[in-house]
This record gives sequence, C-alpha cells and structure tokens, in this order.
Amino acid sequence: MFPLLLFLFFSVAVIFQLTKKGPESPHADPVKDTSAWVGPGKYQVPYETEEGKLIGYGRELIANTAVYLGPHGSVLQISNGMNCQNCHLDAGTKPWGNNYSAVYSTYPKIRSRSGQMEGIYKRVNDCFERSLNGSALDSNSREMQAIYAYMKWLGQGIAKGEKPEGAGIMNLPYLDRAASPDSGSIVFAAKCQSCHGADGQGQLNPEGNAYVYPPLWGPHSYNNGAGLFRLSRFAGYVKNNMPLGTTYHGPQLTNAEAWDVAAFVNSRPRPEGDMRYDWPDISKKPVDHPFGPYADQFTEAQHKYGPFQPIEAARKNKQGK
Repeated sequence: MFPLLLFLFFSVAVIFQLTKKGPESPHADPVKDTSAWVGPGKYQVPYETEEGKLIGYGRELIANTAVYLGPHGSVLQISNGMNCQNCHLDAGTKPWGNNYSAVYSTYPKIRSRSGQMEGIYKRVNDCFERSLNGSALDSNSREMQAIYAYMKWLGQGIAKGEKPEGAGIMNLPYLDRAASPDSGSIVFAAKCQSCHGADGQGQLNPEGNAYVYPPLWGPHSYNNGAGLFRLSRFAGYVKNNMPLGTTYHGPQLTNAEAWDVAAFVNSRPRPEGDMRYDWPDISKKPVDHPFGPYADQFTEAQHKYGPFQPIEAARKNKQGK
C-alpha cells in the first residue's frame, strides 16, 4: 500500500510541475495571462471555394512574400527579400506577434501619421514601402485583392471598431532610463545572433530568394520609416516573440533587455524611408518617434532612446492646460 501511495504522490508532483504556468526564464518579467486572440491556421482556409482560393493565396503572399514579390520574385520584383511574416508572425495570426486580427475591424480610419483617412490598401502599401523597403502594390492587382481577402477572413467575427486581446504588439512599461545600445549588443550576441547572424544580415533560404531569418539592419532590412524603427514597437515585439519559440506566456527577455536590444538594433545603419509627408500635425507624433521637428523641446536622441516618461508627462501637462 505504501509504495502505491508514494507513486501517486510523485506522479501528482510531476504533473503539477509540468502544467503550472510561468515564464520560461526565471529572470524574465512575467506577462499576465490573457485569453488572447489566436488566428485560424493554414488548413482552415476554405480552399474549396473561389473566395477561399483567393484567401489562401493571400496567406501564401504573407508567409512567402519574397518568393512572389521580392528581388527574385516570380510575379513582381518590388521588395527587399523579407516576408510579411518576418514581422507578422505565423502569417499574421500569433497573439502579440503583430497579428492582423484588428485590421478589418478598424480600417478605414484616420491615421495621424498621414493626417488622412486610410483603408487597408494604403496600410498594406505602407508596409511594402517601409518595412519591405520597396514599392507600392497595385490596389487592383490579384495580389492586393488576395491580401485584402485574407485579412478580412482573419477578422471575421470581430465587431467593427473592436480590437481583440492580443492584437498587434503589446505596450511595455517605459524604462526609467534611456535604452542602451551597448547593453543591447550583449543581449543580441547572447539571444539573437544565432539566427540573425553576428552582422545582423539574417539567413536566406537555400534557393536564395527569401529570408528565413530576416536582416535586422543593412541594405536588405526595413527602412527607418518602418513601425519597428520606433523602440516601443520593437521592444514589445521581441519581448513576446524572441528568441524563436518565445510566447507571451513564456518570455525569455526582461523588459529592460527588450528595450536595450531594440536600441541596439535600431542604432545600426539601414535604408532611409520617405517621411516628407508624415505627421502633418507634429503634436501627434508618438513620444518615441525618432525624427523632428517636435512640438516640445526634447532632443531627437531622447525621443529615440528615452527616457520617455518626461516627454509623456510634459505632453499631458500641456494638454491639461
């Protein structure tokens, strides 16, 4: 009887250890448990219909953009070799992985960046011109229609104007100091360079026509007009997704490490985007937008690396007057 009770005790203990929740690293800042949106997978696409085939093609374009639209693309050659999926993980379906869950429910809308009403076509082309450092896709093309159909399909069941939990990128608390590129270089060497390379130039697939692991700086990376060039966007993205295999349930980086590695990556050289027409109302620039002019007296360096609390406090104080 005693051996049986001992066996049951140890069995329960093992099951408890395997099932209890917590961050993968004891040093990582825990993220609250949420019922985050998870998008449908590849095999849920309704390929048996014409609309389903278009949706499936849209998903394929997101997952393997460069194969069709990269420098050696089979359809067009309008982008830098990265895939949309490099920034919108699991074809835009991963919770807190910069997913597309709220695209169809929140567009069209007025965006402060352009000062204009924008639809999904314009938003997609912003990514082609900034994150993929390429050219705009014809709105009437089959490729754009497929991407639109895919995003609409992902957003089914989400009410207009609503954003589900887990949409986009999580906002991390600001540091009480400036983010440090020097500290970030140490994080990069330990956690990132095994996939992205010591020189940050990524890894191409065997065919040489798309990146498996994208370049994080240099001529084939996103330009300085991309959303991930803002530290808050990059830090929130890597916190819940990097290194590979990380989830928001099990982060491997602390918040400070995420901010610092963002500072390091975005301190490296990259292509320049066309931002001449961005932020017509400069007072609406995010606190971490790294290029002036500004409606405050803080420097470009502080707007890029922080600390951001004084900028936000000054803004709130001004708005309160």
